[in-house]
Formats: sequence, C-alpha cells, structure tokens
Amino acid sequence: TFFEMLGNFSFGDYFKKDAIHYAWELLTEVYKIPKERLLVTVYSEDDEAYDIWAKSIGIQPEKIIRIGDNKGAKYASDNFWMMGDTGPCGPCTEIFYDHGNHIPGGPPGSKDEDGDRFIEIWNIVFMQYNRDEKGVMHALPKPSVDTGMGLERISAVLQGVHANYETDLFVPLIQSAAKITKTSDLTHPSLKVLSDHIRACTFLISDGVIPSNEGRGYVLRRIIRRAIRHGYKLGCRQPFFYKLVDDVVRMLGKAYPDIEKNKQKIALSLMQEEERFFETIENGMNILEESIQTLTQKNQKTFDGQIAFKLHDTFGFPLDLTADICREKNISIDQKGFDAAMEAQKSMARSSNKFKMKMNVDYSGEATEFKGYEVTECKAKVLALFKGDESKKELVKDDLGIVILDTTPFYAESGGQVGDRGIIKTSNGLFRVEDTQKIKAKIFAHYGVVETNSIKVSDEVTATVENDLRKNIMRNHSATHLLHKALKITLGNHVEQKGSLVDDTKTRFDFSHPHALSADEIKSVEMFVNQEILNNTDTKAQTMHLDDAKKSGAMMLFGEKYSDEVRVLSIGSSKELCGGTHVKRTGDIGAFKIISETGISSGIRRIEATTGSNVIQYINEHVSIIDRLAHSLKVPSSELLNKIDQIQEQMKEQEKNIQQLKSKITSSESGNLSKKAISVGEVKVVMEKLATSDPQGLRETIDKLKSELKSAVIILSGVDQGKVTLAVGVTQDLIAKIKAGEIASELAISIGGKGGGKPDLAMAGGSKPELLDQAFNDCLTKIKKIILN
Repeated sequence: TFFEMLGNFSFGDYFKKDAIHYAWELLTEVYKIPKERLLVTVYSEDDEAYDIWAKSIGIQPEKIIRIGDNKGAKYASDNFWMMGDTGPCGPCTEIFYDHGNHIPGGPPGSKDEDGDRFIEIWNIVFMQYNRDEKGVMHALPKPSVDTGMGLERISAVLQGVHANYETDLFVPLIQSAAKITKTSDLTHPSLKVLSDHIRACTFLISDGVIPSNEGRGYVLRRIIRRAIRHGYKLGCRQPFFYKLVDDVVRMLGKAYPDIEKNKQKIALSLMQEEERFFETIENGMNILEESIQTLTQKNQKTFDGQIAFKLHDTFGFPLDLTADICREKNISIDQKGFDAAMEAQKSMARSSNKFKMKMNVDYSGEATEFKGYEVTECKAKVLALFKGDESKKELVKDDLGIVILDTTPFYAESGGQVGDRGIIKTSNGLFRVEDTQKIKAKIFAHYGVVETNSIKVSDEVTATVENDLRKNIMRNHSATHLLHKALKITLGNHVEQKGSLVDDTKTRFDFSHPHALSADEIKSVEMFVNQEILNNTDTKAQTMHLDDAKKSGAMMLFGEKYSDEVRVLSIGSSKELCGGTHVKRTGDIGAFKIISETGISSGIRRIEATTGSNVIQYINEHVSIIDRLAHSLKVPSSELLNKIDQIQEQMKEQEKNIQQLKSKITSSESGNLSKKAISVGEVKVVMEKLATSDPQGLRETIDKLKSELKSAVIILSGVDQGKVTLAVGVTQDLIAKIKAGEIASELAISIGGKGGGKPDLAMAGGSKPELLDQAFNDCLTKIKKIILN
C-alpha cells in the first residue's frame, strides 16, 4: 500500500542513449551490481533501444528481450507506456535483476514471469509520441524521458536479500510489530501486513486524510481495519497499531518532516479508529461464536451466508475474518448466500433517506411535462415502470422502483436543489416518492417504494408533492440567490459560485474568496438578505433567449452550459439564470441566518445557512444556552460578556500567581542543589529531578547554579502528568567540549521525545519518565568520559 519511487527525468534534453547509459552506469559502477545478474526488455519495435543495449552497452542478445503487444491491442504492451487513450506516450525499456535459480520464476515474457526470481528494478519510458483520437502516433517535437526505480526493490538487491520485507526498510517495523503483538515468529505474514500498512496510514493521515465511509477516507479505513484484523489474528484484543507510528517516524521522519510534526495527530487518529473497530469485532465475535457453537452441536460444516452478511453489514465485521475463524473449526462459508444477501442489500440501499437506484434505465419514450412551478399536485398517467434497470408492467407492494409519468409536479434534482418527495396515488395503490431525478433532460424518474397494493403502466394517478418540504426548499433556494448577491456586494465581484446544495433544512453555498469572512462581513451579508426579505418584493420568472438574458444583466455561472432558451429569475435585487422552485415573494422566506462559514479548499469558502422557522429554532437554542450560562454565572444575560471578561482576568492573575509559586518552589529546591553536585575532575555535574516541570523555573535555576559553580554541567528535570521537561546548562568554559543542545537531544531520544538548543542552554521533553534514571546514568557516564579524556 506504500512505496517510495526514485526517478530521473529529461524534458527535451537527453534521450535514449544517455538515459540508458546513465542507468547502466549507476547500477554497475556506482551500486556495483554484477552485470551478469542484469537483463533488459525493450518494446518489440524499438530497434533504437535494442541497438543501444546491444552495441553501445554490450549486453549479450540473449539478455535483451523484445516484448510485443501482449495485452490484446496495438501498443498495449508491458513495454509501451500510455497515459490514456490519447496524449503523450512511448516505448519503454526495463532492467531486471536475477535473484538466482534458487528462487522460482522465469524471465519476463515467459510463462513463468510472475515468479520472484527476475524482478524489475528500473523502468525507463521514452515519451516520443502523441496519440490522437484516431489512434495515430505523431512524433513529439521534444521527446522526453521519465524513469522509475522502486526504493524497496533496489534496497533488496543492494542488501543481498530477495524480498522487500527483508530490507532495513521493513525489518525494524516487523520487529516492533512482533514485540507489540507478542509474536515470536518473525516470518508470520501478518507482521508483513502490519509493517506495510502502518507506513501507508502514517502518510495518509499526515497528508490530511481521515478515516471515513467515503472516498479516500474509506480507503484509509479499510487499510486500518485490515491491519487490525491481522493484529486480531495475532492475539491483540486492545488497540496496538497506533504504537507503530513512532517507529515509522523514527525511520522516515528526517526525510519527511511532516510525519514528525503530525506524529501525535496520526497516532490519535489510528487509536480512535482502533477503539471503534475493536468494539465492532467484540460484538461480532459474540454472534459468530454462538453461531459456530450451534453448527457444532448440529454437526454442520457450513456457516450461514445470511449471518455472515449480517456480521458484515451491521457490525462491519470483515468476511475474511469470519472465514478465517470458521476455517479453524473446519467450517466453510456459504459464499453464495453471502453474495445473495449483499445483492439484496445493494438493491435496497438507502443513503440520507434517498433510494440509490440505477440511473441508466433504458427508457426513450415520451418526455415528462413539468408543472411544478404552478402546482404541487396534478393528475398524470404512468408511462413506464422500472425495478432496478428492468422494465416492468407492474410494481407490487414493497417493490423498490422508478415511476415515469407524462406529467409531474415533482421537481427533479438539478442546479443544487434536491429532488421533491411525496406520493403517487392510483385508484387503490400508493407509491411513496423518496427522490426525483432526471434520467434525461426532460424525463423525470420518481424513485421510491410501493406502500399499498400496486401501480401499473397506463394507470391514471394523482401525483402530490410533500408541501411543507417543498416550501422549505423554496425558502432556502430563494435565500441562496439573495446570499449570492449579498456576497458580491459585501466582498466584491470576484465572488463566484463554486457549488451549492439546497434542501429542506439548509442552503450550502460554496464561493471563491481568498480568506475567511470577518464577523462584520457576515453580519453585513445577513443584514442585506434579511432586508430583502422585509422588502417583500415579488419574485419574477421569465423564459427568454440566452442572448437576451445576457443583455438583461442576469448572473450566469462560469463554465456552465446553457440551452438557447433559459429561465431568468428576479428576486429582490438578484437576477440570475435558474430552473429551480422559488417563493412568490421575498417575505415568504421569513428570515435568514448564517450557521457557519468555513474554508473547504484554497480560495474556496463555504457558507451554510437556514431560513424560516429553522431560524427561530436556531435562535431559541442559542438563547437557551445564553440563559443557562447567565444562570450558572449568576448575572443577567446582558452582563454575561463583562462577567466572562472578569473571569478571564482572574484566571490570568491566578496563572501569574501559580508561576510565581512554581518559581519559589524551584528556587527553594535549588538552594541545596549545589551541595549535591558531583565532582568530575575540576568540573561540577548536577543531575537532579525537581518537583516542578515549569520550563522558566528550570532555566532560572540553571542560571543561578552556573553563577555558583563557575564550571559545571547542569541537567534538571521535572515530570507533570507523565510528560518530562528537561533543562540542560553548560558553563562557557566547557562548551568547546560539551554542548547543552547535544546533551538535550540525546536525553530526549532516550525518554521518547525530542530536544535541542544552544551550546550553553537547551530544553527537551519526553513521554517516558520511567526511563529517566537510566538516561541520566548513561549521560553521566558519557560526560565523565569527555571531561576526563
């Protein structure tokens, strides 16, 4: 899941001959890899590369292998690189290392090429063509070179081992994983999984990915859970994986400083994910063990696929873990039953109360007439029905499906506005619409479930939108237009819409702006929108030609494609193109309140806001919080800010008093420290653990001891809540031989931390106070050796 790639590149400079010579020189002269261990491949039609290897480098013909189009199409080859169907591409030559005939496997291009004997260590791509849409190759005016050499593979070669996991990139991690999991067999496959996965997880989290149920976050979650499962196989029943982060940072932190900086965040994220998943495993294990016990009592050997799916779906219990545990009891998994349950779940899956169904249903009949601008209920005729992607004449009770009508009041999701919900009633049946989407531009698909009896093609029906839901959506959508206008007026015309989501609870609006809005700017935006609401002006919608819309000054989204006929919506002082549903008057919005303003990426901000009765609910909740705070602090709510300021001032004063007390404690302790100094030749060495861990107090004590002892090395420590604070001082006469910064750094490493500073004064910290005595002893031995020598 994680590897490091080395490479060299040329953009219109050196090409095939130089690239091949550079690679060969590095491998054979710098790395001293025996030439007889290397063989190469070239693209079958690349005679130039073949001749360079044979004539210029001098490789024997039997060690130059031509690889043709081995993937079923012209240029589809292991030795021809393409970035896609079109674009820059070209042949490549690969260098392989022969690990020896004691390893199974054949050379590239042979039927045994998938073995581990011959391993590719360098790929040199010659980008010399541009492929057009018709597949024709055109020579690039400036051919380029792009190479890749896996660090793990070349490390294995140079370290005389044949597997990546035997290199010094992995062995320390495997040893740490074995220690943490109490595994004596260092060849156990699960240790390899842990050593690999911890590297990937460390870097993913450092780069800002967090475990989640979607996108890259889900990839991370799966990697973490796979690691936990392997730890579980090794006997771990408590979080353990996060402990390996320190080892990754120790090995790679200098090359990648970000993982050092984010070490605590990485470990915490992993630990929290482990804690959640270990609970999952524990819950799942109870069900699993009960089921296995029942099977054993009945002398049965097949584990129910439905139960396996329940473990997977309800508890997040991995199928392969279920299979592993069953295998230990000589029980197999009913895979077909599991697959059937999975398929059933997919067809019924819901997300955010929406039915997730196939959008690519094959319908090319009559279009849908949308009447939702005028009404929320109308008569209609059923044109088509679908269950999944299969056309049906009838849907019966509990069927999930799609209804296509000739006429509908339901708005289909578009332009950031969610689809309507509601009901479609037949003479004796009811279809609950959970979402409305467009299959094609003018074909509306009503997604939902049959709740009563059935619905048939050609049925005359009544389609009714959920009225309160629609009204809330309209309020939020109309407010979004006013928000957009307010942002342009408040912040400037550089503001552009970058995305939106309008539903019945909120509007979410993404826009371009270089930095966060100030409190005054947010207040100004809110005031503008609410003033427009108070003005209670009519909303006007007009259909016109796109050119006329542009002339009218209607706002358009950059990059959006519009048809010749467009709908222009004027609401308050806002005028823009929109096909959504809106309030009749601005006053119908009721009220507008910004809930949050955040950054979602560089130069893109996001505002979430709400309208109508949701604003009243939001304000009531916050007033309640203020009232409770005022009651708790025993002041009227109007005096709350003054009271908080007063408390903060008191806290500052108390903190100041605490610091003074700490200094006094440190000072009183330091009075006897000079008497405890150890004489090493003419130098005094003080190494003491104090009751305080206050850095300022430790530094002041060192300064005092320096003036008393004249020639001294002073190391003081304090522990607070398991965290060690160290201060190291060296008098000026000794810093040529002994530097405080170096001592602090070495001590910090010994106690699981880091430190450093100037030659005469340095600070350090650590998380392992139990190692402090040993660290002091080792340090004293080293200091004595330096002074006495």
